[in-house]
Amino acid sequence: MTYREPARTAARRTRSAILVALVVVSAALIGVLVHQSLASSSFSARHGALGEADGAVPDGVTVFDDEFPAVANLDPDLLGALRQAAADAADDGVEFFVNSGWRSPEYQEQLRHEAVSEYGSEEEAARWVATADKSLHVSGDAVDIGPSDATAWLSEHGAGYGLCQIYSNEPWHYELRPEAIDDSCPPMYADPTHDPRMQQ
Repeated sequence: MTYREPARTAARRTRSAILVALVVVSAALIGVLVHQSLASSSFSARHGALGEADGAVPDGVTVFDDEFPAVANLDPDLLGALRQAAADAADDGVEFFVNSGWRSPEYQEQLRHEAVSEYGSEEEAARWVATADKSLHVSGDAVDIGPSDATAWLSEHGAGYGLCQIYSNEPWHYELRPEAIDDSCPPMYADPTHDPRMQQ
């Protein structure tokens, strides 16, 4: 028996050490998750619940749905060009849905905050989401269109309406360039970080 007792004691110590390590790791993971949740809640509390009034768009909204601020608050010339293009695209069996249009500054900042969390840095987030003071969504001068058959149709026909894709990394993002009707769309920027308007 004297030889078995140290073995049992060592086994108990090992199990206890493993149990303590698991508790410590679990507590650390819970701490990280709670911190992330509180940071997100804190951001939401500061900015309130943002929804359709701020430019959030539910599924199925078209360029003709004026009851949604994301559509109704677009620049009238941009909206007119979109509607004309959408009417013509419908003849080809293509429907334009608005994935994002006008956004309030608060909504834009929420999207920016989420992009920084997703991409890990301000620099990388800037490739996808501009700050509220730079975003053309906030001014109503940009729209994100879907699905892919709509963006493909706009890629082929959009210049005839003055609708141009601006960033090669965002095939859904369109802005009005009236001169494109005669001169075609200007060359695209790789992403918003290459756009001089975003540097001003």
